[in-house]
Amino acid sequence: MSIKLVVGGFTINVISAYAPQIGLDQEVKEQLWEDLDEMVRSIPHIKKLFIGRDFNAHIGASARGYDDVHGGYGFGDMNERGNSLLDFARAFDLVIANSSFPKREEHLVTFQNSMGKA
Repeated sequence: MSIKLVVGGFTINVISAYAPQIGLDQEVKEQLWEDLDEMVRSIPHIKKLFIGRDFNAHIGASARGYDDVHGGYGFGDMNERGNSLLDFARAFDLVIANSSFPKREEHLVTFQNSMGKA
């Protein structure tokens, strides 16, 4: 879903989406990336864009070669979906805003499986 908001004379394009989790078919996951790619391409590069999405990805604690899109404040290790997310951000000249500022430890993870707790 995408909407345009006018805030203080500026138009902001907002895209909201939710990435499929583990256990769904690869085809479903690829379709979501294709749909998102098409939606982002429909917005002129000079326009302001905000993508609010749970990518179900881990971009890792350090930028490791992604300094242009990763602010250096992440958590844990990068996984394959995190790598895809960083590549996507780079392809569209976007940044992962949530990695651009430090957070308290309890705010680094938004979901923790109760089975994974010791």
